[in-house]
Amino acid sequence: MDDLYRDYILEHYRRPHNFGVIEDADASYEGANPLCGDRITLMLGVKDGVVDRVGFTGRGCAISQASASLLTDEIKGKPLTDVAAFRADDLLDLLGIEISPARLKCAMLSHDSLQHVLEDLGTGSAQTAGAGAAETAS
Repeated sequence: MDDLYRDYILEHYRRPHNFGVIEDADASYEGANPLCGDRITLMLGVKDGVVDRVGFTGRGCAISQASASLLTDEIKGKPLTDVAAFRADDLLDLLGIEISPARLKCAMLSHDSLQHVLEDLGTGSAQTAGAGAAETAS
C-alpha cells in the first residue's frame, strides 16, 4: 500500500496540478523552508467569495511540491470560508503517508503559504486546528 502512495506523490511531483503563474492574482505569498531550500509561491484568484483560480510555482522536494499540487486541487472552486477551514491535518490526510518530523515542514509549506494568502484576503483562519502540527517540527 505504501508503494501506491509513494507513486501517487511522485506523480504529483512530476506532473503537478495547477502549476504556473496566475495573472492578476488577488493574493499571493512566497513561502520558503530555509532548512532544505523548498520554495512555493501560492496564488489565488477569487470571484464572488469562491476560489476560481489557483496556481503555484516553486521548487523543492517531492513532498513539498506534491503537497502544493494536492492542496491546490482541494481548494479550487471552493468558497473562501471552506478554504479557511482547511486544516494542516487535512493536507496530511491527502498525502496519505506517514510524514517524519524532519519532513513535516516540507509537507506543510503549501499550507503555511495558504494561511498567509488568506490573511492577505482578510479571511485568515487564525491558526486553524491542526496547523500546530507543522510548528512542532521547528
